[in-house]
Amino acid sequence: MPTITSKDGTKIAYQWEGNGPALIHVAGAIQHRAIDPTLARLSALLADRFTIILYDRRGRGESTDAPDYAIERELEDIAALIDVVGGKASLLGYSSGAVLAAEAALAGLPVESLILYEPPFALPPARQPMPADYVAKLDGFIARNDRDGAARHFFITGVGVPPEMVDGMAASPFWAIVTAIAPTLRYDARIMQRGYADGALPQRWAGIATPTLVLDGETTPAEMPYIRHSVETVAAAIPNARRRTLPGQGHGPAAEAIAPVLREFLNA
Repeated sequence: MPTITSKDGTKIAYQWEGNGPALIHVAGAIQHRAIDPTLARLSALLADRFTIILYDRRGRGESTDAPDYAIERELEDIAALIDVVGGKASLLGYSSGAVLAAEAALAGLPVESLILYEPPFALPPARQPMPADYVAKLDGFIARNDRDGAARHFFITGVGVPPEMVDGMAASPFWAIVTAIAPTLRYDARIMQRGYADGALPQRWAGIATPTLVLDGETTPAEMPYIRHSVETVAAAIPNARRRTLPGQGHGPAAEAIAPVLREFLNA
């Protein structure tokens, strides 16, 4: 796979498919090309009309990493990818990747359109705010190389998955995928933490002037009850954002379900 070199020297692996206006996928926690076939399927469905860029966020898949993390480094990664496709692109972000995509637009990157799928803020009254020590505890697990502990902390405290369900996940082959990239979970924790800072989500994101579509899945609230409130809050915070729910979809939408929605929005 080709790579680009980000500003700090990190190599970001990506793949390019199609031709036309550029759309860059910004993955959420855990998600990357090698383990999510939906991304490739969606790219194939859109490649007749768009240039689709899939990339591995730093520390995952075929991308390298750097010892010192900051959200600005990930914004520089996205900026480098935008340069590859000619200096402007739309961003499709999933979960915490949706928050990162929004931060890219807010930072002034040349983002033509934003599609935010289920940004996962824990906002009252739907859910209590994240514990103040959430990130510090996650850092502690990583510092001790306790990847199992980090993954459990992420799912139970961060996502809100019941402990007994996490036990089932840990007994499945999926767990090896999670623990392999567990150190990068602290990156997503910091991305989310910036959004929560001082309750500033509505105020800060009011500065996003980019045309935005905020999406959720109809079935997601059954497992993550706070998602719909988060999505509604984000849609209300961004001026002129559109809001849509995909019937029958959950936190990971099927390519066939989201592709026509993307076509409609990006061609508008």
